[in-house]
Order: sequence, then C-alpha cells, then structure tokens
Amino acid sequence: MTRPSSFINYPWHTILIASAVTFGIYFAGIFILAVLNPWIALSFLAYILFLEFRLLRYSCTNCYYYDKSCAFGRGKLSALLFKKGNPDTFNQKCISWKSMIPDILISLIPLTAGIYLLITDFNWLILFAMLAILGLTTAGNNYVRGSLACNSCKQKELGCPAYELFNKGN
Repeated sequence: MTRPSSFINYPWHTILIASAVTFGIYFAGIFILAVLNPWIALSFLAYILFLEFRLLRYSCTNCYYYDKSCAFGRGKLSALLFKKGNPDTFNQKCISWKSMIPDILISLIPLTAGIYLLITDFNWLILFAMLAILGLTTAGNNYVRGSLACNSCKQKELGCPAYELFNKGN
C-alpha cells in the first residue's frame, strides 16, 4: 500500500503517537515542577494551557486541518471551541526562532528545575523525567515531525511557516 502525498485526515495512530510525545513532555515537566513546588507546577500547567489556547485559537482556526484530524489531533478540537478563521492568513504568519521561545520554555523550565533538584537532593525519578523530556523533545519530536506529520501534511503543500523554519536549507 502506498502512502498518500498528503492526508485529508491523519490516521488515528499518528495522532496517538504525536499526542503521546506532547503530553509526555507536559506531564514530565509538571512532575518535576511539582516536586519543586506544587504552586510552580500549577503555574506551569496554566502556562501550557495558555499556549495550547493560543495555538488552537490563532493557528488551528486558519489551518487546512480545521475540523479535520490533523497529525496532532488539534484540528477537530479547535473546531469544537472556535469559529473557522481565514485559511489564506495561515502562511502569512512569521515564525522565527525568537517566536519559538515560549514553546522552548516548555522543556527548558522543568529541565532547569530538574538540575537544581538533582544538585540539592538527587532523585532517580527526577533524572528519569528529565531524560524523558530530553528524549521526547529531541528524538520524539523529530520522529513525529520528520516521519509522521510534515511529510504527509496538506497545509505544508499550501504553505506552512513552521515547516519553512525547520526545513531551511533542505
């Protein structure tokens, strides 16, 4: 069976794997921060929810996959929460490494807290959670975006600033 050049709706196993990577990063980060201080963990959870809201509201509503099953499962969710935006504006967003800082902090904040916790009171669970974040953020995201999501993305064919940022020089 040949793989389509792009999916109208991604298969459930792609959504499951992509979501597992994302939520694995989130849960490992919340765990590390909860060991440090439960209030910090709750603040971090609020930060994650804010970033997810922003993505669903301002990106997913304009994406080809709005009300469809995108690789990350957010197209259908966005349609449940928000009205459809203007797909013509999706590729007009400027995404740079600087604009990625809030997303990078999702891994960097718990890793920094984890280093502190390992120095002050070594804990194998903290080390394991940190390794999980590192592995999921690097190899996990690389696999999802490189092998599962972007290769078969219809929005990439229409124009995707994130794809262009991550694939400069290719």
